[in-house]
Amino acid sequence: MKVLVLTNLFPTPWDPLRGAFNRQQFERLGRRHALDVLTAVDFRERLRGRRGNVQVAGLGTDHFVFVYPPRFGRALHAACWLLSLLLQRGWRLRAAGYDCILASWAYPDAVAAGWLARLLSIPYVVKVHGSDLNVQATHALRRPQIAASLRAAAAVVTVSRALAGKAVALGADAARVHTLYNGVDSKRFAPGDQAAARARLGLEDDAGPLLLYVGNLKESKGCLDLLEAFAAMEHAQARLIYVGEGPCRSALLARARALGIDTRVRLAGAMPHDALPDWFRAADLLCLPSHNEGVPNVVLEAMACGTPVVATQVGGIPEVVPAHAGRLVPLGDRAALAGALAEATAQTWDHAAIVDHARSFSWEANIDRFDTILQQAARVGAAAEALR
Repeated sequence: MKVLVLTNLFPTPWDPLRGAFNRQQFERLGRRHALDVLTAVDFRERLRGRRGNVQVAGLGTDHFVFVYPPRFGRALHAACWLLSLLLQRGWRLRAAGYDCILASWAYPDAVAAGWLARLLSIPYVVKVHGSDLNVQATHALRRPQIAASLRAAAAVVTVSRALAGKAVALGADAARVHTLYNGVDSKRFAPGDQAAARARLGLEDDAGPLLLYVGNLKESKGCLDLLEAFAAMEHAQARLIYVGEGPCRSALLARARALGIDTRVRLAGAMPHDALPDWFRAADLLCLPSHNEGVPNVVLEAMACGTPVVATQVGGIPEVVPAHAGRLVPLGDRAALAGALAEATAQTWDHAAIVDHARSFSWEANIDRFDTILQQAARVGAAAEALR
């Protein structure tokens, strides 16, 4: 098949680390079909200049600049998205002869992709990830657009059962909604010697427990909640490292100083995906107290390295973190989070059992199912087109 992928969640020269989970999945799908990945780049990000190069073997990759009114009219973003795409790449899309479209992210991507699919008379599949339904679909003017795009899609792929339920609640046909957990590269994310990993990262090995956060430094990811809970742990030797960048960086540094824990808190910055295994191996715990989620791949990857997880009971996290692999706490309960961190650092974990559980999330199984879903969508679309 020839598949057009439309998304904002894929690496670009302006954000080379973005959407590592999609990169892994689409690269594997590209070994079976001809995939062209066309990534939307926010015009403000485009103005900030390139930060690297992106080359993905076996994929056709390109981008377009998403232009929109920045401070108002969020309900118009899907129309702006489609207009930006058609003005910059429309002629090429009409001539390409795609069998189907895969839209990865609900708004504005999937809404605009649905309109484009109708223009091209081809079916489309929507993949949803988390806050695109958990947050975007709560807004009065965006919700009906998202609901319409899900209802008209040939298939909806969700990364958790919780998201599948929300898609059905929005009107998607339950028979066409598929829960498909992301996979883990078990060759890359595998157990290793903790002391050696710490040495490679330049970390002291004789200090207390090391807690790790990996993700965007955004309030909705719980990074500030984690800092407060860490301060309340009352473990003078514990250390906390944040791997990632985002708008909360300055607030984290200032609050750590105010709490008197700045010598035990480090902001390591964003890291390439290939560098993450050693961080997981070096840590005693991965901590991710998000306010909403689908199924974050960092949780699966940490467990694949044998590292237990402390996280919030939101989205699909409870579906993939069993009791023997971590502890889950209610959203917004910083006292419970602090208690879970203290208990988890004191607990003896069965790291081999955690690894065995994580290996059930394989990219091979993921791609087999995704391939079947896309082919079925293309066949149904071709049959419908033949009847016109």
